[in-house]
Amino acid sequence: MKLEPLMTLHVVSTPVEIGPGPQGIRTFFAIAGGTFHGARLRGRVLPHGGDWLLVDSEGVGRLDVRLTLETDDGAHIYMQYSGIAVINDTAATAMAQGGATAYGEMYFMTQPRFETGDARYGWLNRLVAVGEGRLVPSAAEYQVFELVHW
Repeated sequence: MKLEPLMTLHVVSTPVEIGPGPQGIRTFFAIAGGTFHGARLRGRVLPHGGDWLLVDSEGVGRLDVRLTLETDDGAHIYMQYSGIAVINDTAATAMAQGGATAYGEMYFMTQPRFETGDARYGWLNRLVAVGEGRLVPSAAEYQVFELVHW
């Protein structure tokens, strides 16, 4: 098996602090929009959906994200991903100052899944994908790869 680039995903969001609870600190990130582009798909992130991030006492963030993508040719794709984002010193500084991290400066990994009824993109329903994220001002950006059998 090997990894093939699928897309770069840029997700803009607005945080809503829910606060500390029995499992950690919960923050909801309301999706405001964004873009995605790759060799086989391109378009925008629709302004709804969200990330229900839960950060535990060790700084380990558990992502629970749901998005709707709209391709440039009018298809709608549901994208859901879970993942882990370890809030290290670099990430904490970027978050506090509205800055960015580079890929690899923090452990920020995702497991995307896709659903669509549009036959042109039906291949997304059958693939396994992984992604690596980074922080950018008011957004997260991901390099998403599909696992292919060679």
